[in-house]
Amino acid sequence: MNDGALVGQVDESQFPIGGPDGLGHISSGPNPYDLLGASLAACTAMTVRSQARRQNLPLERVEVAVSFHHGAHGGRDSFERTLVLGGELDVQQRAFLLEAANLCPVGKILGISADIHTRADATIRDRNACPLASYENDLAELQIPNIDAD
Repeated sequence: MNDGALVGQVDESQFPIGGPDGLGHISSGPNPYDLLGASLAACTAMTVRSQARRQNLPLERVEVAVSFHHGAHGGRDSFERTLVLGGELDVQQRAFLLEAANLCPVGKILGISADIHTRADATIRDRNACPLASYENDLAELQIPNIDAD
């Protein structure tokens, strides 16, 4: 990956980081906003699974989808987190696990500067209130003087 693309590394794992490469191209791979969302989704899934095990709940699977949105009219940014909980869970158990999602350590960190809205099996989203964030657009708006491409 010596073509100017950014490479992320965590221990022995390497992965491409997508976004503008400084040369007028968009590198493939998840951009930093995608990585934030993936981190929140992974932490949420692990936290929900852990709480289900502790309470001996019949959770068979958990799926988490996350999208990042800028606040409308300069308001706080937000993450929309949608959980799909599989298994023979009753209404109380589902509510408990949705609340358990808020115990996620990554969510607590991100929640300092952004709101996190959690929904179960959500299919309707109000996209007009909070536009989906674009890493490339945000980066283009930064006014960074005297920076040359790598």
